[in-house]
Formats: sequence, structure tokens, C-alpha cells
Amino acid sequence: MRVLVTGATGLIGSAVCNALLEREDEVVGLSRNPDRARGENHAIDWHPWNPAEERPPAAAFDGVDAVVNLVGENINQRLTDEAKRRVSDSRVRATKNLVDGMVAADTVPPVLVSQCAVGFYGDRGEEVVDESVPHANDWVGQMCAAWQDAALAAQDSGVRVTVLRSGLVLDPAGGLLKQLLLPFKLGVGGPLAGGRQYMPWIHRADEVGVILWAIEEERSAGPLNCSAPNPVTNREFSKTLGKVLHRPAIAPVPRFALVAARGEELTEQIMASLRVVPARALELGYQFRFTELEPALRDLLG
Repeated sequence: MRVLVTGATGLIGSAVCNALLEREDEVVGLSRNPDRARGENHAIDWHPWNPAEERPPAAAFDGVDAVVNLVGENINQRLTDEAKRRVSDSRVRATKNLVDGMVAADTVPPVLVSQCAVGFYGDRGEEVVDESVPHANDWVGQMCAAWQDAALAAQDSGVRVTVLRSGLVLDPAGGLLKQLLLPFKLGVGGPLAGGRQYMPWIHRADEVGVILWAIEEERSAGPLNCSAPNPVTNREFSKTLGKVLHRPAIAPVPRFALVAARGEELTEQIMASLRVVPARALELGYQFRFTELEPALRDLLG
């Protein structure tokens, strides 16, 4: 296959590109700086793209069999009005620009797998959350709904679209796990503000695995939760990470410390309880490599 990947230089995007190359697919990458990206991975056919400002170049879609959309600015920052605008534009406007470019291509790529996030659902407490649960009405929930809709618009042109509402991707090279490693290794890690909130996690291998599976699984369409079948509470996560690292995990992080470090609005997102299950992926037959947290962490951390 020939697969176009946006966000191809990011943590997940680079892993997806490497997995595609390993199975001898051709990969097209979009980057603001294609020359630098080419220096990092010359096996990819790079094209320039400013996601929030323009459509991708028409040549990028030549011969493409599937598109994987992983573009988006990191939301882990103080959510000022300016930050919200950038985060939203990097997802919603960028995805609209991508879809507009796809459907205008001489030959429309038949498949789009587009990233979204479990922030779609908002704080759900103890409720088990499958794909039928509606979006939250807070800023993140509404932004995720608009992000999803921008991708699903490609269906009007006959494209099979899968939207992945991804959980917390575990990878020691980046994201949540990288942030937690130092304090936990120093013995000062622990649950956040009591730790009762559920965390929908997924091993990086399954995040990549679901993406590649969704490209080829013809029944995969619409929203899919992309998280491990067994979400855990933050307290359970902290205890398990401490066990794997042979360190105590009893130093609680109070809520006011999160607010001081990340601001009120991001703290609300961090503290949201999301007992998300991948009902659709399991129904369609995706087989997770890592369904339990401890084996997943031991694999990632050696």
C-alpha cells in the first residue's frame, strides 16, 4: 500500500511510519519542514504542509491508498485563550484542510483513519464508556466533536472513515509515562488528588496496531475507542508503576499543586474519570497485545 501520514514526525506518527515501512508499504509524510524530516527518515516521501493554513499539495495524494491523520499540537499546557485557539486549529482546521485536499484529488484515497481523543467524553465517574456515549459540553468535548466531524465529512465523498478516540498512549519516550518516570524513580511518585479517577491507557504497540488494523479492516468505520480493554484508576496505575520500578508510590499529588503547575482548566481534564472500553474494536475482532497494565509497563520499561 501507499499510505499518507500527517503528524509523521510525532511520537505516534513516527512509530506508525516505521511499522508501515517494516511491512514494505510506501509512506508519504507531511511536514512543515520536509527537508529536516527527510534527514531524519529518508525512506519517506516528504511533502510540505502548514496544517492549519492550507490544504496539502495535490501531489502528496498521488497513488495513495489510505490516509492516517495524526496531526495536532500537544494539549498538555496552560489552556489560555490563545493556547485553545492553537490546539483547536491544529486539529479541527487542519483536519478540514486535509479532507478538502483528499476529496479534491484526481483519485480520492478510499480510507481515512483520523485521530481523536477520549476527552470527547468528559468526566464520567464510574460509568463504563463505550462509543455510544455522547460528547461532553466542555471545551475539550466540543473541540473533539468538531475534530471528529471534520474527519467524518470525507464520508460524503465515499471515503471509509474511522475516527480513533485514543486514550493515554504509554511510551517512555514521550507523553504521560515519560513525565512520570523521573518522580517515580526518585521515590516521590503517587496518585493524583486521591487517585479515584479512571485512566484509559493503551500500550504504544496497540495504538499503532489499531491504526494499521483500521486501515485494512473494511468493517471499521465511524468512531472507535482506542484504549486497552481494562482501564484502571489513577491509584492503581501509580501502585503498578511503582511496583514495576521497585519504588514506593505513596506520595500523593494534591489538586492545588496541579492547578499551580497546569492551570485550572487542564487540571479538570487531568482529573476527569474516564472508564473507557474499546467496545467496537473488540466487536470487530482487533486482538490487543496488552490488555493488562502491569505486563504493558514491564514490556515498555524492560
